[in-house]
Amino acid sequence: MGKIEGKRALFVVAHEFEDIELWYPLLRLSEEGARCFILALKEGLHTRPALPNKYVTGRFGTTVPPLVHVEGKRFSLVKPDDPEVKEMDALVIPGGFSPDALRINPKVLELVRYYIDHGRVVAAICHGPQVLISAGLAKGRKMTAYLAVKDDLINAGAEYVDAPVVVDGKIVTSRVPDDLPEFCRAIIGLLSG
Repeated sequence: MGKIEGKRALFVVAHEFEDIELWYPLLRLSEEGARCFILALKEGLHTRPALPNKYVTGRFGTTVPPLVHVEGKRFSLVKPDDPEVKEMDALVIPGGFSPDALRINPKVLELVRYYIDHGRVVAAICHGPQVLISAGLAKGRKMTAYLAVKDDLINAGAEYVDAPVVVDGKIVTSRVPDDLPEFCRAIIGLLSG
């Protein structure tokens, strides 16, 4: 039995998400017993456009759902209006260019605020903290992000900390893919505590 057996985690992505920042935490949390769900929004820029109904695709070409994986064992897909979307224990925002689209989506911002208001874990890595800035959740908090987001965090009133992971209450932030082990340990720690 894993450390977070029975917990549920929602991953929110749009086109051009950072592939490893979705799949590594999803598999790691799943390994510890969490049920994982992906909300894939067909928004944002797509560097390899083809058909209008093309799957949401990461920067390095992995798709949601992955073409080589069957939904159900490690994750399930959800839609924005599914009731489960607001019933998870954690919300995870991978980086890449996906947060650029997510941060201007009012429903995503409302969802992030809902998770914080209800005492749930919100985790963002790389450019993911941009969504927290746009949701008005950075002011007065200690946070980290990819270096290009540092000034945005400071301008939004956060205290920028250059560390692999920063936990402030129920908000977890990390900088880059190399920080994924610390990022996942922090999420698992909050969900198991």
